[in-house]
Amino acid sequence: MEFDILIVGGKIFDGTGNPWFYGDIGVSGDRIAFIGKAKGVDAKRVIDASGLAVAPGFIDMHSHSDLDLLVDGRAISKIHQGVTLEVVGNCGSSAAPLNDLLKAHMEKFVLPEYDWQIKLDWSTMGEYFNKLERNGISVNVASHVGHSNVRACVLGFDNREPTSRELEDMKKLVEEAMRDGAVGLSTGLIYPPSCYAKTEEIIELAKVVADYGGIYASHIRGEGETLLEAVREAIRIGREANIPVEISHFKASGKLNWGKVKDAAKIIEEARGMGVDVTADQYPYIASATSLSALLPAWAHEGGAEKLLERLKNPESLNKIKSHLEMYKRRDPEYWDRIMISYLEKNKQFIGKTISEISSILGLSPEDTVINLLLDEETRVSHISFGMCEEDVEYVMGLPWVMVGSDGSAVAPEGVLGKGKPHPRYYGTFPRVLGVYSRERKVISLEQAIRKMTYLPAWRLGFRDRGIICEGAYADIVIFDPNNVIDNATFIDPHRLPSGILHVIVNGVITIYNGVHTGAKAGRVLRGHGFKRLKTL
Repeated sequence: MEFDILIVGGKIFDGTGNPWFYGDIGVSGDRIAFIGKAKGVDAKRVIDASGLAVAPGFIDMHSHSDLDLLVDGRAISKIHQGVTLEVVGNCGSSAAPLNDLLKAHMEKFVLPEYDWQIKLDWSTMGEYFNKLERNGISVNVASHVGHSNVRACVLGFDNREPTSRELEDMKKLVEEAMRDGAVGLSTGLIYPPSCYAKTEEIIELAKVVADYGGIYASHIRGEGETLLEAVREAIRIGREANIPVEISHFKASGKLNWGKVKDAAKIIEEARGMGVDVTADQYPYIASATSLSALLPAWAHEGGAEKLLERLKNPESLNKIKSHLEMYKRRDPEYWDRIMISYLEKNKQFIGKTISEISSILGLSPEDTVINLLLDEETRVSHISFGMCEEDVEYVMGLPWVMVGSDGSAVAPEGVLGKGKPHPRYYGTFPRVLGVYSRERKVISLEQAIRKMTYLPAWRLGFRDRGIICEGAYADIVIFDPNNVIDNATFIDPHRLPSGILHVIVNGVITIYNGVHTGAKAGRVLRGHGFKRLKTL
């Protein structure tokens, strides 16, 4: 017997949460062919895992690498964490569907961040998947279809309800994406135009997804004062559409709301007890990150970014926007001390500085500083918000139905993807869970930490032959040093790879060896049940 790869002497964590055991793993082609004690066995490559942990490749349940992977398919910041599957299309925003309106919007307001290195030559989810595969990717990719995309394709950026005909058109777009292989529907209910939808609209679209075996993943309508109401809305959608629910980056944001995650978790567990299939994901940090324009009221975004810029220049609408921004400081006098700029192009000297610091430099109020930055950068500004507490992070991590998602993109220390100071979660999410929260703080055991990164998300997505170490499963494998694995990325110096992730195998191909990327691009697009169902008809 000869294997392509033989991993010997490691502690095997199978992903299920069961206790680890010593053993050898034989890989043939793209599958795990043998688990046990290898005697008299030959292999083309042998990896000595003595003193190391061997686990299923990690699954990033909440990623935003949709476009980044088209710029650099090596997925540097993710594969070096041990990630072998990224789930993209989150928060209501996906790479498809696209129409002329969305393409024009992206050309002006999104692609400049990538130095226009992406050609928007696709419209459907299937075409996007094909482009990913043609380009080559080092990680596997699955995608939700974004509600904002679907809504914009039919209603533009209007703040109104769809007509019955328009709702049918939206359903057809969702159905097409599911048939192309999307794994679910995502919403971003604080972002336009997704935030303009009433619950009933989402329920109708979610029913289509449920028919194709997909899930509903939601950046819920509120993570602060309205957290509990927002969780109840997500549960209602799951119950009425009969669809599994994934609450994205589960947390309570804002000092006044710390501790609310316990009440929210109680609501979720009550729903689970009544048969509503609700789970969540989280990243292991006390700071979030998004666009600076997300701080503006929803009405300011009506009609799209061009209209937003017009409103920022109109005295009447500008005063209303400023009044909205002033609300943040009234609620929390230190609010602007917690908002740090992470990306912009023209005013790069402000990257890494807080709004309070920038306002002092400019001699402006924090509110005027935000408005000036958005105007000068044509809304292309990202920020990091230090709004959560460690007690909540640890509590959520201890919940058995919560998995791990970075809420970050696959970037790199160099090139166009090395711009700015992104959230360190882009580089450190998975090693941080292993090194800080499991090994150092002992919030969860190593077996449970790995389960949250492997078997649990694979089960949630319906990928029964991934996220687990067993004979016949796909050979997505990470080998790491449990005594030294740790994140190195910080908010000040985020473009730093982690330590302790030594070898990563994707579909039976060694992609990280001794901590170095081999250049392999063995990743695949993993299409959902809708695509699989069509293939069997």
